[in-house]
Amino acid sequence: MKNTDASLNPPASALISNRIAELGDWRGRTLARVRELIHQAVPEVVEEWKWRGTPVWSQGGILCTGESYREVVKLTFAKGASLKDPARLFNSSLEGNVRRAIDLREGAQLDEAAFRALLLEAVALNSAGTAKRAKRGPAAAEKAPGRAKTPAKKR
Repeated sequence: MKNTDASLNPPASALISNRIAELGDWRGRTLARVRELIHQAVPEVVEEWKWRGTPVWSQGGILCTGESYREVVKLTFAKGASLKDPARLFNSSLEGNVRRAIDLREGAQLDEAAFRALLLEAVALNSAGTAKRAKRGPAAAEKAPGRAKTPAKKR
């Protein structure tokens, strides 16, 4: 029988709130402010708790994560390399082909308008990907070039 006790499986939003409270220093305040900005920019954002303790914000796919370390709060955008960043918020994980991150150190000031714009662009990118997948449908993978099915070898 499945246990439905909420104390055993609290919602992600409660886990994120707990993490912010546990930090209790500049990292908690920074993560709380980032969370506020995310909700302002993307009111329908979904909060998740993944990978044994990482706050994740999603809308049609992962937008960003909010990891806290001793010296930095790291905001990793799952598809950051595909986003325009005219304000140059990304300052970490720049060598990768997919993700990009913003490292916030104690006392750092985040350009909040640029951050919200980056979030909206990430939502648009996720939405475009969702629309493409829906348009292709499940049979598209079978018809895609270079993905021809080969008959199984007889033994």
